[in-house]
Amino acid sequence: MSIQILQYEFLGPIPLDEWGPPMEKLVYLILSRDKDRFNIIYAGECEKTEEKSYFIQHSQFQCWIKQSGSEKSLYLAILPMFESSNIQRQNVLTRINQRYKPPCNTDTVESKPDYIVRSSKSEKITCACCGAEMKSEKILEKSTLYRCTNCGISDTRLDS
Repeated sequence: MSIQILQYEFLGPIPLDEWGPPMEKLVYLILSRDKDRFNIIYAGECEKTEEKSYFIQHSQFQCWIKQSGSEKSLYLAILPMFESSNIQRQNVLTRINQRYKPPCNTDTVESKPDYIVRSSKSEKITCACCGAEMKSEKILEKSTLYRCTNCGISDTRLDS
């Protein structure tokens, strides 16, 4: 059995309590099962372990149980990356964390927008397509995005 996350083919999911060592050079996902659906609650990577208690002793184990409701709802999926470096595994983790935002990944960095929101100006703009009024949708650092209330077309205007 396998599960596809982004373009990666993970082995599993299997119940977490059925896992047994060893593990070497892989990215793993801790999943919570909700009927026929699996939700990613944690993404991590492992260089090498032979410890049977690797997951039970993990610093986020209590978060996993809280998110899944019980230890019996925890599942494991792995992406073997035998010839990978730590940087390559971190790159996969970063992509997964950015896309899925697992709730137990405390190191997931919230990305800040690359625009500055300013106070809105009351300025009437008419739609070039249908002539209806356009409303300010987003005010950026040097421009404003407008959307037509009638046809939905958008327009960006530079602020002076």
